[in-house]
Amino acid sequence: MNVERINEIINAKPNLSTALGMEFISTPEDDTCMARMKVDERNRQPFGFLSGGASLALAENVAGVGSSALCADCACVGIEVSGSHVRAVSEGDTVTAYARLQHRGNTLHVWNVDIKNTAGELISTVRVTNYIIKNHK
Repeated sequence: MNVERINEIINAKPNLSTALGMEFISTPEDDTCMARMKVDERNRQPFGFLSGGASLALAENVAGVGSSALCADCACVGIEVSGSHVRAVSEGDTVTAYARLQHRGNTLHVWNVDIKNTAGELISTVRVTNYIIKNHK
């Protein structure tokens, strides 16, 4: 999945993705999108661990980037995000989100997103549903 066009849009002006330090990565698979995020002062809890809210934001954003890459000229917005956090990540580590498309309908996309630390351990598993708004410029 090529996300270069979406990266240009994201990097054009400040937004949640840039504020939290997300980096979106193209993949060779048409149904898979990836993103990385270093755990630092922008996205950690006061205790020094990655915030669960930042993990959910990463999942929703990588799924949104994936839907946007599949649907040019559409606005793709998250309408449901549900996740479980299974391991803490300390400041200084980097997490990678692996989003895989489960359903591609005309108006809804459903993604499963696994977030892993640099050791490859599962941190969070998240399901994201995106609403696809046609002809949005």
